Amino acid sequence: RPERRAIAYDSHGVASHMGLLRRFIKVGTTDLLVAELGLYGVRPDLEGLGIAHSVRAMFPILRELSVPFAFGTVRHAMRNHMERYCRDGTANIMTGLRVRSTLPDAHSDLPATRTEDVLVLVVPVDRPMTEWPAGSLIERNGSEL
Repeated sequence: RPERRAIAYDSHGVASHMGLLRRFIKVGTTDLLVAELGLYGVRPDLEGLGIAHSVRAMFPILRELSVPFAFGTVRHAMRNHMERYCRDGTANIMTGLRVRSTLPDAHSDLPATRTEDVLVLVVPVDRPMTEWPAGSLIERNGSEL
């Protein structure tokens, strides 16, 4: 389902993985084209090295795709790791936002969407962070990558 994938290998096989999907999300009342980053995976013996290298490796592709921002979500337990990654200004962590996604499977006894309180990671690609729209709800307009 991802439009692009970054897969890093080393002498032991797959080291890390990240997927990318262009989509329109709604931030508050503004429709915004983004590259959603997801499907993060880092081999356990390499934890602490993966996401920063993966996002940096994807940056030329993000520019090629002409998206203003890359966007991703992570659980609150990843906050310290994400803060270390964001120290150099490559990305920004946004808190206090809720993200609504369509559930990947339809069930007649469950709602069609889920709204989560997660950390939002925004990587400015072709626009400065000051142009990220205001809003406390992000609608993915589809399921999580």
